[in-house]
Amino acid sequence: MKSIKLSSPLVSVDWLKSNKDASNLIVLDATINKVIDSTSENILNARFFDIKKKFSDVCAPFPSTLPSKEQFEIEAQILGINNDSCIVVYDDKGVYSSARVWWLFRVFGFKNVAVLDGGLPEWKRHSFPIEKYKNETYTKGNIEVHYNSKLMTNFEGVNLLSANRNALILDARSEARFKCLVDEPREGLRRGTIANSENLPYTDLFKGNIFKPIAELSIMFSKLEVGNRTLVFSCGSGITACILALAATLCNYEKLIVYDGSWTEYGSLTE
Repeated sequence: MKSIKLSSPLVSVDWLKSNKDASNLIVLDATINKVIDSTSENILNARFFDIKKKFSDVCAPFPSTLPSKEQFEIEAQILGINNDSCIVVYDDKGVYSSARVWWLFRVFGFKNVAVLDGGLPEWKRHSFPIEKYKNETYTKGNIEVHYNSKLMTNFEGVNLLSANRNALILDARSEARFKCLVDEPREGLRRGTIANSENLPYTDLFKGNIFKPIAELSIMFSKLEVGNRTLVFSCGSGITACILALAATLCNYEKLIVYDGSWTEYGSLTE
């Protein structure tokens, strides 16, 4: 089968089933804290993308921090990823950490990548083939990456953006967390919100395991009076913020930034 190029950042399980034999296709399992043993279930030929240990700065004070360009490139090459690869990412929750991986590839200049809508639960719901985990090594890939600093921001940057009327910060946490009605799940982290931010819980974007239709997603963004403003996405630790970024991309918004440290960093550095 010929190599393929993606036309959307989101693909269905039917699409993946139909294109599973494409010569340049690489399927990545981005499940966080995946238990690797003989009972682990994967989509056929999936390769494990270890966000926490391989594709984060493990020396950083906050979880899931953006890795260096060099680290990302080396680890992606170990997974056998090439410059001409077509990457489809999934996780075991539906769409959760897979969106973070999609965004990481974009941050590092790789665009032929998409998230599997509904992830492993949707794949299994269709009774598509799965396999047990296999500990494999891959022929080293030739991917070369280039960091796009415009797609990520840090503590200093988000403070500037929160005071900018041409930017809108959207927080993907639950309404209860955003309104400080419940404690943060990270021990010792205070409740709170970033100044001038609005709440768009990532769970509101889904119907079951899959994204709501684009028309419905567009209405959700329009109600927030996005207009032509730059959209800045935050959450607890930079994972589900990327789900909002994916939804905004589906709705053809282009000026998008993810706050890497999100509330874990912001709440730790402010009072």
